[in-house]
Amino acid sequence: MRPDLNDAFARQARACADLGSPFMERLMQVLPRIWPDDGALDRAVQDWPGPPGHDGAVLPLRIAGGLHALVLSGAEPDLARAYPGGTGGDLEAALRPVLDRQGDWLVTWIASAPQTNEVGRSAALIAAALVVAARTGLPLDLLELGASAGLNLLFDQYARPESPVKLAPRWTGPTPAPVPQRVVGRRGVDLNPLSPDRDLLRITAYYWPDQTARLRRLTAALHVARKHPVPVDRGDAADWLEARLAGPAPEGVARLVFHTIAFQYFPAATQARVRAALAHAGAAATPDSPLAHVSLEGDATPGSAALTLQLWPGEGPMLLARCGFHGEWIDWRGPVA
Repeated sequence: MRPDLNDAFARQARACADLGSPFMERLMQVLPRIWPDDGALDRAVQDWPGPPGHDGAVLPLRIAGGLHALVLSGAEPDLARAYPGGTGGDLEAALRPVLDRQGDWLVTWIASAPQTNEVGRSAALIAAALVVAARTGLPLDLLELGASAGLNLLFDQYARPESPVKLAPRWTGPTPAPVPQRVVGRRGVDLNPLSPDRDLLRITAYYWPDQTARLRRLTAALHVARKHPVPVDRGDAADWLEARLAGPAPEGVARLVFHTIAFQYFPAATQARVRAALAHAGAAATPDSPLAHVSLEGDATPGSAALTLQLWPGEGPMLLARCGFHGEWIDWRGPVA
């Protein structure tokens, strides 16, 4: 195993422990010990460009997602018995033959970036959108980069009292004042858009097997998504955003561009073009046609993600909160009105 991948597994094990998943912590510790050094999977990752960890491809989570998919699909019953919810079994012994037998299949699986569709992050988006609505006094047109199945494009639906999706992050700090919040449009883009029905296996596989509360929340969000289908276009985020922001901005609407733990997967050139497109459109924004950029992404502060807001014309960039990567807690630092 390439040394930097071994380090990535170790860092991911610690992150899984911090995020309350002892099973995933153990999986990340076991995989380097039984790694097939001469198999298809090893050959694929040896030539992988760029860092394999959280500052790059996040290969440990790609591999874990593929293994979970094999369990969920019934393709590997012995491995399923060693997973949470199974009848029991030795995880290490069950994994060894799977890595050999399913090596080619796993290589195909990890070619696509992780698509967690973590609905818990919608709690942070709801709070950020309250700030945008309070600052602009306008309805919102939502544009999500790296939207996957579009579940977080429905964050306003989850804020309704009757919603089956229950968001209850541990909250510290003041809370933004509730203001009327109306969404008049929503659309996303992804290199590999997922359907809540057709791609249920991939959507579910990136949820950690021992975190049943997250899985229940996902099931509820998929129910909402089927009732309120959201368009997610297939394409490059920069191409799509440049096209969406081109031309005169609509008046009487605040366009809100956002992404959650997705920007890190964009190539550097795409990131630069996204920033340039936002700056260009922001320079032309007016109080009647404002532009907002909300980002929930990891940064130099370990153990949490930064929720930030840039608003044109006007304020920012400002730090609104530090958040858990799955939205399990929010430490609010931003304005309350």
